[in-house]
Amino acid sequence: MKLKDEFSLRVTPNASRTELKEEDGKLKLYLQAVPEKGKANAAVIKFFKKEFNIKVEIKSGERSRDKVIRVL
Repeated sequence: MKLKDEFSLRVTPNASRTELKEEDGKLKLYLQAVPEKGKANAAVIKFFKKEFNIKVEIKSGERSRDKVIRVL
């Protein structure tokens, strides 16, 4: 999978396991983290650092399941 400088991501917190999937042409990230006190957002950033060794930030959607992620 090739990542652009920015991409859209649908996050589903409180999932049974953490995994990234492509469904219907869209990226979906299932997280075990709960959506409280920024834990899910921190888990998104940590996931991309660990799995792809890239640093990302949440450009928009910090309080939404639909996020725009910027690769730094």
